[in-house]
Amino acid sequence: MAVKIRLKRMGANKSPFYRIVVADARSPRDGRQIETVGTYNPLTQPATVQIDEVKALKWLADGAKPSDTVRNLFSEQGIMEKFHNAKYSK
Repeated sequence: MAVKIRLKRMGANKSPFYRIVVADARSPRDGRQIETVGTYNPLTQPATVQIDEVKALKWLADGAKPSDTVRNLFSEQGIMEKFHNAKYSK
């Protein structure tokens, strides 16, 4: 089963709010999810990002592939750097 870390759109029309979720790659964007890893709100200034770092690193270590947007959010939070440093130190 291919697992991805991606955004799930929530919120009303023209006021998006996203959850960062772990889901099967075959499931629809707003469909079934395995676990919620964090949230992203692009409407605030600056954009609000809350990520459970332990869960994110666990899923990355288990082989989950982040989408491009999630990879950028993880990089801004320093999670991708921690993942690569931990991965190569083993």
